[in-house]
Amino acid sequence: MADLEKVGEGDRAPAKPQSALREVTSLFLRLGFTAFGGPAAHIAMMEDEAVRRRNWLSRDQFLDLLGVTSLIPGPSSTELAILLGYRRAGWRGLMIGGLCFILPAALIVAVIAWAYVAFGKLSQVVGILDGVKPVIIAILVQALWRMGKTAIKGRWLCLITLAAVIANFVGASPLAVLGGCGLAAIAPEMIRRARSSGAVTAAISAIPPTAKAGAAGTVPLKLSTLFLVFLKIGAVLFGSGYVLLAFLRGDLVTRLHWLNEGQVLDAVAVGQVTPGPVFTTATFIGYVLGGWRGAAVATIGIFLPSFIFVALSGRLIPHIRRAPIAGAFLDGVIAGSLALMAVVTISLSQAALIDWPSVALAIISAVALIGFQLNSVWMVALGAVAGVIRSLPFTLNY
Repeated sequence: MADLEKVGEGDRAPAKPQSALREVTSLFLRLGFTAFGGPAAHIAMMEDEAVRRRNWLSRDQFLDLLGVTSLIPGPSSTELAILLGYRRAGWRGLMIGGLCFILPAALIVAVIAWAYVAFGKLSQVVGILDGVKPVIIAILVQALWRMGKTAIKGRWLCLITLAAVIANFVGASPLAVLGGCGLAAIAPEMIRRARSSGAVTAAISAIPPTAKAGAAGTVPLKLSTLFLVFLKIGAVLFGSGYVLLAFLRGDLVTRLHWLNEGQVLDAVAVGQVTPGPVFTTATFIGYVLGGWRGAAVATIGIFLPSFIFVALSGRLIPHIRRAPIAGAFLDGVIAGSLALMAVVTISLSQAALIDWPSVALAIISAVALIGFQLNSVWMVALGAVAGVIRSLPFTLNY
């Protein structure tokens, strides 16, 4: 972490160790309970608190840390909380900042998961989730639109993205798609350097065989397997937290048959209506599958890599930034992530858009989010209200 310490160390507001640790605890514990709106909103809140209100670091330094989180796997807003905690209070701040941001949200989601399992058949509970699901589809479309305009740089990346969409449709595993996109993105640079396609061909041939969609039957649930599934997701997932959907569907629906499409949408809907990281979707799924122990195992599995990557990033990131091939590989991985998001959005739409009111709600939400830049929190709330109204006994059937 020495490189991070050198970035404007003199500009950081001085603080005694214990005082700094209390500040980190207070800020991220509050954000863990109140930070609604997804990663972009979380990052905006952290910038306002750490830069403008508390003067922990300058805006340029904050943007440097934000850049670090975009170059390592995992949830960007959670990793930013971890980095800010480290900058303010050292190694203890690193742990406390991350835990205080994650645990309140995970606890809230676990309680909702308990209610979902215990009372999920109540019409009002089902109605809330049914109303939120079309809004989730609109949020996914908005995220694809916004990130695609920035991430798809040039025709080659556009072709890579289209190829990734096709590969995912025919049954390729998310890991193979991301790895293939990264290698394809560095191919032009490798060809220019090697003046031959031989090295590139050898590299592409090393991609592991694509996993075929559809297992023979349901795999028995084991907490160790649950932990490894979410540990893998936390260790390899680039891009928005919504890319999580592709991995959840690929592992838990298609490969292991532990969940169905509707349950995955329910989990994502809960992640949207609660504060804190979207990755607490893992907490919800863990509880549904394995109770309180399952919730703990899934939560630890998906967030553990973030702490490790952030702790290592100080030495690695400067080298990644200076390496053209590494940067191109990352561009390819991000393009593949967007392709996975697009495919999973299409698939989940089939479970969410079940009648004309749900289609209308999704269209209204997309227009409000993309055209008028309305905060997604308000649209999620609108969807929940609409779902409750539709579930009432006196509501007319459509």
